[in-house]
Amino acid sequence: MKKFALFFAAAVSIIAVSCKSDDDSTPEVTPVSVDLNFTHNWDGSNIENADFETTQYTNANGEELTLSKIVYLISDVTFTNSAGESFDAGDYNLVNVREEDNLTFTPGIQIPPGDYTVSFTFGFDDEDNIDAVYPDLNQTPEGSWGVPMMMGGGYHYMRLEGRFLDNTSTITGFQYHAIRANDQSTTPVTLQDTSIPVTLGQVTIGDNTTIEVKMNAAEWFKNPNQWDLNALPGMLMPNFAAQIMISENGASVFSLGAVTQ
Repeated sequence: MKKFALFFAAAVSIIAVSCKSDDDSTPEVTPVSVDLNFTHNWDGSNIENADFETTQYTNANGEELTLSKIVYLISDVTFTNSAGESFDAGDYNLVNVREEDNLTFTPGIQIPPGDYTVSFTFGFDDEDNIDAVYPDLNQTPEGSWGVPMMMGGGYHYMRLEGRFLDNTSTITGFQYHAIRANDQSTTPVTLQDTSIPVTLGQVTIGDNTTIEVKMNAAEWFKNPNQWDLNALPGMLMPNFAAQIMISENGASVFSLGAVTQ
């Protein structure tokens, strides 16, 4: 992962002492950790554990659906100050909404208090999306989070699944899976990084700061590509064009929620 060297001031405090007087010494800077709290909604209606398989939603295409699974990976949570310095622990977090796993995540880095632009990557970018290098992702409660080598290897970004009422009034399953776009019609396989850079905005970081990261699951199906589940209910992983569409829709999925100190 990148920027491992940026554990700035995690173990060493900075104390500047003037040669004129001890009274002029600058205060000790104590670095702090930051918690991220992931919440999920459908156009403003909270998605809770009890909603899976039961609560009916309507997507932008007018299809009625229920959700059975939302599992996704975020990586490289980065804090950038006004001087352009970036602090990134280079770690990742696999969120399982239904199982309520990893809804709170503390990046493995401490930073000086102050104002920062907070960002992260949805999925792994190509620098980090290296096949079989993360043992915990090879054996998760979901099974392997890896992508078959015939599709370029690496790892999933997301598995979002459920059922919908199709245009024959039949309840049909769907699998909205996000991975790196791959075209198997070429030799070697053509790959395109479709991870999503997400910028939440500026946050003041202090002691005990918790940042809410909101996912609006409805956005996966509507903006800018209105998703037709009758046409694209599954088999999306080897579909290069579909993965591009998913990546485009993901740009509006995440937003900054409440920040508590």
